[in-house]
Amino acid sequence: MNVSFINVELAAQFIVHMQAAFWGGLVLASPYIVYKLYGFVLPALYARERRYLGSVLVSAILLFLCGILLNYFIIFPFTFRFLGSYQVYEGVVNQISLPSYIGAILSMSLIMGLLFEIPILAYFLARMGVITADMLRRYRRHAIIIIVILAAVITPTGDAFTLMLVSVPIWLLYELSVWIVKRQERKYLNE
Repeated sequence: MNVSFINVELAAQFIVHMQAAFWGGLVLASPYIVYKLYGFVLPALYARERRYLGSVLVSAILLFLCGILLNYFIIFPFTFRFLGSYQVYEGVVNQISLPSYIGAILSMSLIMGLLFEIPILAYFLARMGVITADMLRRYRRHAIIIIVILAAVITPTGDAFTLMLVSVPIWLLYELSVWIVKRQERKYLNE
């Protein structure tokens, strides 16, 4: 798809460049930032808490980055192709501004990164005793419907393929959450 962006503000290109550099740098530096925060909090933790926190933080970072990469390489190109070529009427030409493009890709990347944190959230909720694996299995059908609705909101395209591109990974994360919660329950019973 051949798209040319427009700029209608004097400093918009500079500001977009700085925003992209800031957010890209923050994402690239996030493992180091989390490592330093981990080192700061580590002395205040019990030995048992230290053991779990490191693996949880590494998992959270990897899942967040996977969500961003999935959005950047697969979901956003399909969404942009649909929205960039969508027309209400032939006389209305799409002219996409650079800030609009960058804002859309950043917000969708953040949403996908946060959605990929579902297993981490499930882990903590299971540790607190709020959810169980049986409860997640019992409400699986409800969760699938919510996942599909959420995927439809994230990608407002009209095709089922893009909807499945978003909903299947989120559903797999839900199933991973069920497995994590079940494993957590077994560990709790054995301790």
